[in-house]
Amino acid sequence: MKQTTVLILLIGLHVFTFAQQTRFISDPQKDLKQAKDYYQKEQYSLAYPILKDLQLRQRDAEKTSEALDYQEVRYYTTACALRQNEEAAVQLAKDFIDLEDNTARVQMMSFNLAEYYYRKQDFAAATALYENVSIDNLSNEEIADMKFHLGYSYFTAKEYDKAKPLFDAIRQLPKDKNYLDANYYYGFIAFNDRKYNDALTAFRVVENDKNYKNVVPYYIANIYYTQNQKEKALTYAEERLKSGGQQYDTELRHLLGHAYFEKQEFKKAVPYLEAFVTKSDKVSREDLYELSYSYYKASNWTKAIEGFKQLGGKDDSLAQNSMYLLGDSYLKTNQKANARTAFLVCASNSSNAKQREISMFNYAKLSYELGYTDVSLTEFKKFLDTYANSEYANEARELLVNVLANTNNYQEALRMIEAMPASSQNARRQYAKILYGRATELANDGMLVSANELLTKAEADPNNMSYRPYIQFWKGEIAYRLNKIDDAIRYYFEYLKSGAVNG
Repeated sequence: MKQTTVLILLIGLHVFTFAQQTRFISDPQKDLKQAKDYYQKEQYSLAYPILKDLQLRQRDAEKTSEALDYQEVRYYTTACALRQNEEAAVQLAKDFIDLEDNTARVQMMSFNLAEYYYRKQDFAAATALYENVSIDNLSNEEIADMKFHLGYSYFTAKEYDKAKPLFDAIRQLPKDKNYLDANYYYGFIAFNDRKYNDALTAFRVVENDKNYKNVVPYYIANIYYTQNQKEKALTYAEERLKSGGQQYDTELRHLLGHAYFEKQEFKKAVPYLEAFVTKSDKVSREDLYELSYSYYKASNWTKAIEGFKQLGGKDDSLAQNSMYLLGDSYLKTNQKANARTAFLVCASNSSNAKQREISMFNYAKLSYELGYTDVSLTEFKKFLDTYANSEYANEARELLVNVLANTNNYQEALRMIEAMPASSQNARRQYAKILYGRATELANDGMLVSANELLTKAEADPNNMSYRPYIQFWKGEIAYRLNKIDDAIRYYFEYLKSGAVNG
């Protein structure tokens, strides 16, 4: 009985072993076909275990048999692993590329390895492989993928001239999955190349796409503005800002602020420029000037002053103009001392001759008004020496006459006032004072006749009321010294009647 049982078991084991051997011999092609079918459908997780099992089941002697193409199994197993981003497959792929002699499969493996590197964002490694892949053994979809991915790899390396035609090729395939992305990147490169019509065409394709609707409006608005479609740029930019969520929100506000600044609509420019300057990490001097000038034109003197103060320190026209407007802003707020300093800085810059002229005059005038007498005396003389024919020359002369009179420099004051036209009424109001002062100097020097002539002029001047009693006194004094007693009595009597003497 025991022998019978053992015999049955042995027969069963032999049948089972034979069945397994038969399955191994007869099933590999079917399994490989199934795995390849999964692979083509991109069901890599289903294909991969079958392929791995096929590799394990093959014996060394069978790797070269006709039952199964070992190289084909190896190719699909490695390619499938790469598609699943298995790092261990990288070296297997490199070995396959280096060692196998099947050109078509080597090319396809190179493509798969390039795609792996692309997904891992190792664009340099991907580029090196893509550049050596022939499209002869790739499907149309794979060719399109490779063109876009190689284009993007070039793009990341800023090799835009190489990337552009590849993106353009995908732009001709509206049904391709990378169609929208290709249009965006092509538009970006065209914009960078100043090919604005090409850029606009590409950007309009993606302007409402969820991935780009908050990006491309900045470029489109810029293109309109650059093409001198400024009203269209303004309308478009404002509409996109209202929709919210713009990635280049600050830059769009900058564009709008600058556009309104150029249109001299300064009140509209202010909020946009203000937002740009406030939000930006780094602001150019030109941008700060536009904001400050807009404040100035909107009569916001305080903020204009705050901005212009930051724009000095350079020897260029922007710095000079800023100091000029800073000085004027200080005058508008009655800060004469600060205005005087601003005009001094402006006058030291020769970028704008007219502003230098005006600032030099204002500095002298403010020095006079603030009591810097010696400075004003020097500055008025310097101004008149430099700008003798200036529209401010007459006022400068009048003010200089006042300075000379107030510093008892009557001789020079008299010379200047008598050389001035009769229309200089402000200076003429000082005429009697100057005549009187110079006459007393001459009288004290013993030049009585010359002194008397000046006093006679002073006596006849209609603006002599403040000095008339003293003129009469000195007329009497000189007449007495010249032994003209009757004239002396008359002038002394007039002096006493004036009430200028108390007691």
